[in-house]
Amino acid sequence: MKLTTEQEAWLTAHIESGEFSSPEDALAQFIDERIAEESDDDMTWAKPYFDEGMADIARGDVLTLEEHRARNKARVAAIQSRKS
Repeated sequence: MKLTTEQEAWLTAHIESGEFSSPEDALAQFIDERIAEESDDDMTWAKPYFDEGMADIARGDVLTLEEHRARNKARVAAIQSRKS
């Protein structure tokens, strides 16, 4: 397969970073992603996750945006304090 210089550089950089183990691995992943994009996926697999989320909402088991941000801020602070 013939790649442009830019494509070759991109592929080499991503293999070196460990994202792909080889050019063949990268190609296989891209083909798999394209097949998934083109499939007639009716999202049936997502229904249980959707139903679970809706049940959480019905029970009031939710966070406000402010609560979510505060929880994440505390998590980041805890991680940063472990690094010190």
